[in-house]
Amino acid sequence: MSINELTNSAIALLKKLIETPSFSGEEHDTAQLIWDWLMENGVSTLSRKQNNVYAHNKHFDPSKPTLLLNSHHDTVIPNKGYTRDPFQAEVIEGKLFGLGSNDAGASLVGLLATFVSFYDTLDVSHNIVIVASAEEESSGPNGLNSMLTTIPAIDVAIVGEPTLMDLAIAEKGLVVFDAEVYGTAGHAAHIKENNAIYNTIETLQWFKNKKFDKVSETLGETKVTVTQIQAGEQHNVVPAKVSLVIDVRVNELYSNTQIAEILQEAPCDTITPRSLRLNSSRIPKEHPLVQSGLSLGRTAYGSPTLSDQACLSCPSLKLGIGDSTRSHMADEYVYIHEIEEGITLYIELLKNFLHNEENK
Repeated sequence: MSINELTNSAIALLKKLIETPSFSGEEHDTAQLIWDWLMENGVSTLSRKQNNVYAHNKHFDPSKPTLLLNSHHDTVIPNKGYTRDPFQAEVIEGKLFGLGSNDAGASLVGLLATFVSFYDTLDVSHNIVIVASAEEESSGPNGLNSMLTTIPAIDVAIVGEPTLMDLAIAEKGLVVFDAEVYGTAGHAAHIKENNAIYNTIETLQWFKNKKFDKVSETLGETKVTVTQIQAGEQHNVVPAKVSLVIDVRVNELYSNTQIAEILQEAPCDTITPRSLRLNSSRIPKEHPLVQSGLSLGRTAYGSPTLSDQACLSCPSLKLGIGDSTRSHMADEYVYIHEIEEGITLYIELLKNFLHNEENK
C-alpha cells in the first residue's frame, strides 16, 4: 500500500473513531474499530487488554531494543460550547471536525499508519510496539500504565499528542496536594486569636512566594499554584480548619517525591500529595530519535501539558498531529493537510532513526 493509500485509510478510520463515543473507561467500541483496522492492514501480532489494543512488528527480535508508539483513543466529555454534533465527522474547508479529532485521534491514526508501514520491515535497529491506549484523559488505572508489565520492555517511546509535529523533548509532571490549616472554632461575636482563616494568610503567602532553585532550559520553573480553598459553613461561626488544594507543575529536574518532601516545609498543619506517579518526562536533545526529527526541520521545545509520558520511565518524545490549543475546545477540529503531512513526517523520522547504522 502506498503512503497516500495508507493516509486515506487512516483518515477514514479517524472519521469512524469520531463517530463512535469513547469517553474514558468507555472505549470498547473504538478499541474494536482499531483492532479491525489493523487486521485489515495485515497486522497479525495483535493483542488486547481491556480497551488497550497493542501489537509488535512482524519480525520482533528480543535481542534488539524496543521503540514504543503510543497514543490514546478515549476523549473528554464534550463541553457545552459545541455548535456542531461532536460525534459527526465533517470536513469543511479542509478541517475535519469532531470530538477527539485533534486530541488525539489524528496522532493515533498517524502512528497506526506509521506502524503498518514498518510492520514487515526486516533491517531495522529497533523492534516496534504500538499501543492504542485507553483512559488517558482521566489518568485511569486501565490505560497505558496497566500495559507496561504486558508489553515488552521499552527503551524509547513516541507519545502521540498534538504538538504541530514539533518535538516536545520535556514535559512537566503534576502533583496535587491537599493541605489543612487549623484554628479554634467559636462564635464570631467573641474574640478568637487562633482563627484558622487568618492563619491561612501566612500559608497563602508562602505558596505565592515559593520558588524552586532548579530552572529547566526547556520547561522553566516548577510552578506552584493554590487552586482551591474551602472553609466555614455559617456566617457567625469561626471554622476549625481551612482546606486548600495546591497544583504543582514539576520540571524535569525534580522528581515528584522531591517536591513532596520540599512542600513539607509549608506552614500548614497537614499537607498530603494525592499521587506521586505523574512525573515529568524528558529525552536528551542528543538522542538519535530527536536528532532525526531536527534533521527534518522540526523544532524542539518543552511542553507544559501532561500526557501518558508520565507513565514511562524510559526516554520519551511527545510528537503529534494537530495543535494543543485546540484540545478540549468546542467544535474541535484538525486539518486534513496536517494529517497528511504528519504521517509523512512520522514515517521519515522513523526511517532516519531505524535505519541509522549507529543505532543497530
